Amino acid sequence: MTAVRPLGPEQRAQAWADLASGEFEVLVVGGGVTGAGVALDAATRGLRTALVEARDFASGTSSRSSKLFHGGLRYLEQFDFGLVREALHERDLSVNRIAPHLVKPVPFLYPLTKHWERPYVTAGITLYDALARLGSLADPMPAQKQLTRTGARKLFPALKPDSLVGAVRYYDAQADDARHTLSVARTAAAYGATVLNSAEVISFAHAGGRVTGVRVRDVETGREVDVAAEVVVNATGVWTDDIQTLIGGRGRFHVRASKGVHIVVPRDRINGETGLILRTEKSVLFVIPWGSHWIIGTTDTDWALDKAHPAASRADIDYILEHVNQVLSVPIGHEDITGVYAGLRPLLSGESELTSQLSREHAVARPMPGVIAVAGGKYTTYRPMAADAVDAVAADVTRPVPPSVTENIPLVGAEGYAAMVNSLDGLAERWGIPHFRAEHLLNRFGSLTPEVLELAKDDPTLLGPIPGAEEYLMVEMVWSAAHEAALHLDDLLARRTRISIETAHRGVESAEPVARAVAGVLGWDEERIANEVESYRARVQAERASQEAPDDQEADAARVAAPNTRAVAVGRALH
Repeated sequence: MTAVRPLGPEQRAQAWADLASGEFEVLVVGGGVTGAGVALDAATRGLRTALVEARDFASGTSSRSSKLFHGGLRYLEQFDFGLVREALHERDLSVNRIAPHLVKPVPFLYPLTKHWERPYVTAGITLYDALARLGSLADPMPAQKQLTRTGARKLFPALKPDSLVGAVRYYDAQADDARHTLSVARTAAAYGATVLNSAEVISFAHAGGRVTGVRVRDVETGREVDVAAEVVVNATGVWTDDIQTLIGGRGRFHVRASKGVHIVVPRDRINGETGLILRTEKSVLFVIPWGSHWIIGTTDTDWALDKAHPAASRADIDYILEHVNQVLSVPIGHEDITGVYAGLRPLLSGESELTSQLSREHAVARPMPGVIAVAGGKYTTYRPMAADAVDAVAADVTRPVPPSVTENIPLVGAEGYAAMVNSLDGLAERWGIPHFRAEHLLNRFGSLTPEVLELAKDDPTLLGPIPGAEEYLMVEMVWSAAHEAALHLDDLLARRTRISIETAHRGVESAEPVARAVAGVLGWDEERIANEVESYRARVQAERASQEAPDDQEADAARVAAPNTRAVAVGRALH
């Protein structure tokens, strides 16, 4: 890899100049994990590549998942063995090679409620482990372990004794999805891709029956530029149909949005050492260890309202609490919840009316010359989705397209990570920070951690914790503004960190200190600082109101009442 390019204000200005003056072979629309993956795949095949995202990287589905890198145990019941095998291969590839600093193994318990379930569940998890080992890398996940009721409750004392007769322990993996997506985008930039957020495609250029480029608007300034491209890749997830409408003509497939809601509670509210996977009448419910918290979810319901800000209703939260409390000896309630988030799964429309039964397979199509659309799939399989999309690009570019190489491309921060783990004590001692602080940074930035800490060389106060969110250091925020394309306060509090769901105040207490810390990097004056803080507070207030609403319609109305920060920045509050 070449030097990792900082995605900061200077790079942003250069990227706009490159968009306006260059002709690209591939222009990717959509900065979720699939779009970022397409940009990385194309760039590492030597194609001149640009990636544009109207909002922030991972601001949609890719920051609101269950944070799991997994094969999808429940898909075995649907006999979707190919999907499960592919996802398990990708899981182990990320854990061992591509992103070991970001994707980590995590144990789960599968509680058994009836004795007859044991052979059935054991057979399923045995198959799951076997599929993972087919062509797997070194250091596979630990094999399953059979547990009695007593053994299961030693690992998870919070379980009601009468809620299980035993359990099977197995392993999957997890990652901070937003940070992972950002790392994919940054890796694409390191290999030469032009990468921009707050860059909205507003129209498509046509010539001779094909798409020849796009017009892009800078959401921050209103400036517009025309960008020439041999092929445009529509990787916009739940917005796939909207972009196809903008292009003109009919798409080859349609995407439905399924809403998934998660709640976040402090770790001390549930006494357990592993995750849980619980069956419900509709799907499955996960209880996932998440640092000093638990993530519990998810729901699975149709959503046809605002796509940018899907809202969790009180009914969604009650559903999660009802089902998790069926197995907990000490129930949790609304008062225990630290954070709530809702995301939309982009599912390919199928014959079933139940979103939980729609396929998680992905599809790639060429709806018209000069356009490739990729949709569906699941987070874990972003890399083969991207490879398939770039394979399809070959029909529209004027030179041969070599095979994908991303299976052997570590993400930024992965190279040298193992060596840095071994020198963690020295890193902590050099910077005068506790070991747990150094470990926290290493698991977010990998081998870039020393560069992050260098920002505090002339200002040691940056090594202090963020007010109201002491798990994070202020230097992380300055780094995100200078190197990770953060343009707004909610980028920092909701995606570069997870303060918005990990603190009871949802980031409100941290908002002004963070805004002042990054003001110098982003060129904010007092008026802009105040505007960003007020916009963030309005977002939190709207989310809280939506989570008290009884149903989707009222929750949506409450959530969209808050101004869109990316419109506020240029003085146009959209409601």
